[in-house]
Amino acid sequence: MIHMIQKAKDQAAGLAMSAYRAAVADGSLPQADVREAPVEIPKDTKNGDFTTTFALAASKALKLPPRNIAQLLLEHMDLSGSYFESAEIAGPGFLNFRLGSGWFRDVLAAVESEGADYGTSDELKGQKIMVEFVSANPTGPMHMGNARGGVLGDTLAAVLSACGAEVSREFYVNDAGHQIDKFAQSIEARYLQLIRGEDAVSFPEDGYQGEDIRDLAAAYREAHGDTLADADADTRRDTLAQFGLSVNLPKMKRDLQRYKIEYNTWFYESTLHESGYVAETVDKLTEAGFTYEKDGALWLKTAEILADNLRKAGKKEADIEKLDLKDDVLRRANGFYTYFAADIAYHRNKFAVRGFDRVINVWGADHHGHVARLKGALDALGLNGSERLDIVLMQLVKLLRDGEAVRMSKRTGKAISLSDLLDEVPVDAARWFFNAKPDTQMEFDLGLAVREDSENPVYYVEYAHARICSLLRTLEAEGVTASSAAGIDMALVGGETELALIKQLAQFCEEVRLAARDYDPSHINRYLQELAGCFHRFYTVCRIKGEDAALAGARLKLADCTRAVLRGGLKLIGVDAPEKM
Repeated sequence: MIHMIQKAKDQAAGLAMSAYRAAVADGSLPQADVREAPVEIPKDTKNGDFTTTFALAASKALKLPPRNIAQLLLEHMDLSGSYFESAEIAGPGFLNFRLGSGWFRDVLAAVESEGADYGTSDELKGQKIMVEFVSANPTGPMHMGNARGGVLGDTLAAVLSACGAEVSREFYVNDAGHQIDKFAQSIEARYLQLIRGEDAVSFPEDGYQGEDIRDLAAAYREAHGDTLADADADTRRDTLAQFGLSVNLPKMKRDLQRYKIEYNTWFYESTLHESGYVAETVDKLTEAGFTYEKDGALWLKTAEILADNLRKAGKKEADIEKLDLKDDVLRRANGFYTYFAADIAYHRNKFAVRGFDRVINVWGADHHGHVARLKGALDALGLNGSERLDIVLMQLVKLLRDGEAVRMSKRTGKAISLSDLLDEVPVDAARWFFNAKPDTQMEFDLGLAVREDSENPVYYVEYAHARICSLLRTLEAEGVTASSAAGIDMALVGGETELALIKQLAQFCEEVRLAARDYDPSHINRYLQELAGCFHRFYTVCRIKGEDAALAGARLKLADCTRAVLRGGLKLIGVDAPEKM
């Protein structure tokens, strides 16, 4: 809960404003409508640890050059009791602040006192958020897109929870509709081919061709024989579809658990149809005047809804017309509801029935065109989908081995599934590499993921944690323990390398906040690599073993704080923090 970087920023902003008030009080500066300016960390910290544009922002209101204002602020600034030991003017009027030892000690004290809670906050407290991710069709094995989406969704849920939100992880099971009909017909064809011969039974042109369909048909026949051979088609297909789901869904759950993913809810599409909720949702759209009938089907006025939303956003009519917006079918002429209708109902359930304040879906980039349509439908239902539904679109994954693209599993000879990947690559490595920035296409290097050297980032970070644990054990056996934060003489750890490490420890709180704000949990990966790098440099430059008790204890405290933050960061992304390697 203690965000030391934010505390320093707030203090610097307050010091600038207090100096302005003092300058006004003695007539050095005129009274004007002057507001606090933001405080940032300079790109080059040789210019200071924090900087504010207060003087530049106030220049127009005060009718004075920024450097003149900055000079007067410095003359009226009282740094006593603050985290800063000095302030100075730079460039056209920046005010730069340099941190004193008190801030660095308080960073270590915060890590020490908060323990596993360090980096958490209550910024999102009171918000009930659902993260829906993976939601793979249960008609076949999970693929690389599901592997990436699984980690992104799971880690995003973790950082949102760390920021105080009440988070629920959900998997939407598409166990109804066209894909299940196709699934049933595919298993049926393979089942009847086993009984009558492949030449005697044709396979559906758009059927699922995978070996897993043959395996399901064979498994059913082995368990139940030819009992469905003479059954009516509807009974046979329904029975085979349910059998296929009874095999595939538990396997999906096992694979995801192996991947360290646990869901709060597995929500079944079929329940929406069976309860009449899809029909009720479509009726509500009709009552609101957003549907019409054409060619026996019921259509949603998607184009009208989206055009209205674009007008509200300031788009010009000519630009809207160029988009060639289309309407969507909700109920086909045969009376069956479309997948889009079910999806609208499902998201209405999230907001109207289960009361989520915000819903985040992790989708593949190929769903881009579906985003505005779904948000628009929820707007039409009065649920403010444009504001409350967020979609994280992730780009494709390219698997590489020795620089060459890989599409087939060496073990199975088939397209690589999540299960195949986890047979080849450690789970921690898979989670680390897939937790990359969502909107960039990623290359997953299978060779790099299993390397045990500093080139492999997850190994590099885990090794830093294990190295510190080994150091603590060794020195404890020799009677050397880490000092308490309050007892450290900061002059002993005031070197550039030590201070850089402490600053990096402080940055963790900000990176967790940014990961939640940007829906980009890869902030944590990048941070952990930088923290591990800072520690390795510190360990190389700053001797601990063999130094006198005060110095060894102080430096060991820095190492122990680093261990705690590495452990917390790795936990957020679902990666182990080994104590031995």
